[in-house]
Amino acid sequence: MSSEPTVRKPRRPSTFVPYALLLPATLIVLLALGYPVVWQLITSMQHFGLAQQFGKPPEFVWFANYAELFTSAETWIVVIRSVLFCLVTAAVTMAVGLGLALIMQAAATWVRVTLQISLLLAWATPVVAAMTIWNWIFDWRRGLVNWLLTGLGLPFDGHNWLQNPLSFFLVALIVVVWMSVPFVAFSIYAGLTQVPGEVLEAAQMDGASPGQRLRLIILPIIKPVLGIVMLLQIIWDLRVFTQIKMLQDRGSIASQTDVLGTYIYQLGIGSSDFAMASAMSIFVLLLTIALSWAYVRNLIKEDEGR
Repeated sequence: MSSEPTVRKPRRPSTFVPYALLLPATLIVLLALGYPVVWQLITSMQHFGLAQQFGKPPEFVWFANYAELFTSAETWIVVIRSVLFCLVTAAVTMAVGLGLALIMQAAATWVRVTLQISLLLAWATPVVAAMTIWNWIFDWRRGLVNWLLTGLGLPFDGHNWLQNPLSFFLVALIVVVWMSVPFVAFSIYAGLTQVPGEVLEAAQMDGASPGQRLRLIILPIIKPVLGIVMLLQIIWDLRVFTQIKMLQDRGSIASQTDVLGTYIYQLGIGSSDFAMASAMSIFVLLLTIALSWAYVRNLIKEDEGR
């Protein structure tokens, strides 16, 4: 009687090892990011002003700071203004970045390289140095924009772009988009390199127009890239601070041009009310999570469906 060889079942890998390897990095991240959040949360529930900076013990007021903050009409004006500015800026940045990425893909080599170098220089310029140049461009006395428009016969001699809130945010949008477009353009261009060329050639042979190829083939393929870039752009534009603050310092009215970042700065540094500033910071964190959750939930559903 011949005995059949025993077939050993492959040993399933332990599920504990990957998590154990990730544990040190996870703890470091939680310590580096978690401590400031916990400190902000505790401070937001205290009466924590200038006196507490010099040793006076803070008094817990629990949610009184939040109640005072969100019953203020000024707070909600700043929130609505910030969200609208964030969404418009992110949409314009994505549109310009997509256009530049398509140009880089279709243009000749020397055009693509020149455009890439220009975008890298714009992206690598320090924010303060870039803002110094932009402030000169829109200066109401010696600005380049006023000089060009006046030369065209338009009444812009001595026009102060930063005094009116509407033109202030137009200038801010131009500056923020200019600084953000390089990252978006390069990210989308990297996604475009993954679009199969034979699929586009087949669509072209079937009579598809460039617009149809973009709408029906290219955009669906690079949709994951567009989604994550749009998410990051919304988060960054919601927390914009340096550009707005440096434009405000040129003579605009802060109460009419504040966004979330500058409003928190005014509460904390300007008014020495660090508890209210902490409460507003926690709200910005929750708002960022709320804006991001729809995309994260979609990612989880796509991952579960694979």
